[in-house]
Amino acid sequence: MADRNEKAKSTTKTTTTLPSLYLAEGSESSDISDAQLRDFLSKFLDSLGERDEILILPPDFSRFHSQAGKITKFICEHYKCIPTKEEDNVGTKDGNSQIETNAETTTGVGVPNIEILPALGTHAPMTVDEIRKMFGEELAQKSAECFFVHDWRNDVVTIGEVPNELVLKATYNAVDRTWPVQLNKMVWAKRLANNNNKPRRPLVLSIGQVVPHEVMGMSNFNKNLFVGTGGVEAINLSHFIGAVHGMERMMGRKDNPLRDILNHASQHFLQNELDLWYILTVVSPLKEGESSSSNNDDNLCLRGLYIGRDVECYSQACDLSLKVNFTVMDKPISRCVVYLDPHEFHSTWLGNKAIYRTRMAMADQGRLIILAPGVKRFGEDDQVDKLIRKYGYKGTPITMQQMKDHVELQDNLSAVAHLIHGSSEGRFHITYCPGHLTRDEIISVGFDYDDLDQVSQRYNVATLQDGWNTDEKGEFYFISKPALGLWAVESRFQEDTV
Repeated sequence: MADRNEKAKSTTKTTTTLPSLYLAEGSESSDISDAQLRDFLSKFLDSLGERDEILILPPDFSRFHSQAGKITKFICEHYKCIPTKEEDNVGTKDGNSQIETNAETTTGVGVPNIEILPALGTHAPMTVDEIRKMFGEELAQKSAECFFVHDWRNDVVTIGEVPNELVLKATYNAVDRTWPVQLNKMVWAKRLANNNNKPRRPLVLSIGQVVPHEVMGMSNFNKNLFVGTGGVEAINLSHFIGAVHGMERMMGRKDNPLRDILNHASQHFLQNELDLWYILTVVSPLKEGESSSSNNDDNLCLRGLYIGRDVECYSQACDLSLKVNFTVMDKPISRCVVYLDPHEFHSTWLGNKAIYRTRMAMADQGRLIILAPGVKRFGEDDQVDKLIRKYGYKGTPITMQQMKDHVELQDNLSAVAHLIHGSSEGRFHITYCPGHLTRDEIISVGFDYDDLDQVSQRYNVATLQDGWNTDEKGEFYFISKPALGLWAVESRFQEDTV
């Protein structure tokens, strides 16, 4: 359980004199190259002055396309923690370096201690292979000394509480309790009050992609800390608040009651405690006829880069993300095929993004077909996996009743929220085609099942184009990267905004 004896007491102000919004670079047509990205980061880090300790909070492999792996690598190169390369293919699926390192030294006086804590939230720890693919060979070789694992059940402290009034507002008076503000102990150890006797203050860099999100409306910003490095109580309650408020009222909205809770926590318990900077990206697929100036193999483009200390950085990134990551459909989708990359999606806990991101576009009684070659379990940890297998995706009324009847669900509200989010509420049909789960397992949790090999012959992802396609049965809509977008019929999006 979280340590409740670590409340925020200090009001020490950071000595950083930079503007709170350091950089806002990007547009719908921007294509930020690796060289530009490296230059933006180097100038920013230079402006912060020398540091002895740096804690980097990137996302995990489930956010592979965020460019956070590349940014983390460039930061480590800047501080000479690893050799600098003129070119590399970090952020590509093989992760191997392409050219020889230069002659710059990577050791000696002035090299800060860099710690990398992937913001796992409830997710499984990254493997060395995932670190290699996302962050590059040099950091993979240092994984034992540089990378740390966030344990959401044990490694957190509670630094404050958000008043119950904000929770009541977010849940339409259904939940009357405070929200615990929790962080990984490594993050809280970097607070200024603990380091006043040091010549150089510790630096915390939170990195990630802003994109529509099923729980928070829009991803990242302070979510990367309070959920990505948060604890059981905070994560459970935040997910449940999002479910009670309504996922379809949440997705694609940068301003919402749950974000208000996290913003309150930032302003009252975090902003003056850490020298904390957010490095936020906006990434989208290349448009037809476009080619990217970045060294990627995934047909993606870095549209925006935002660096700042407060909500304005996040707000501007959201504005661009909604322009490039939100697809407004002119008609509902009767048949939708979504592909889950086996490198990224190993569970329905993650793979259900195929459901979340398309539900506002699906026609009544439509069919959502999920090709999931890498899915081998339901939950990201054993406890949640057991709960999903036991209770299934049965819709809000049944799940809420199950929660009232069973203490184990009351103690795992994030699982309750996930079960609610993973149901179509009977409005459309969901067919899972997993690579490693059986027909009985899939049907037992409430989904329809089909054979992956047979369905993959009908829908060859190597030849399909994102968007509308046709076959002998008529038209269908294909999505290859569901985590990078949100699809909705305009009328349904407007209805759920009210």
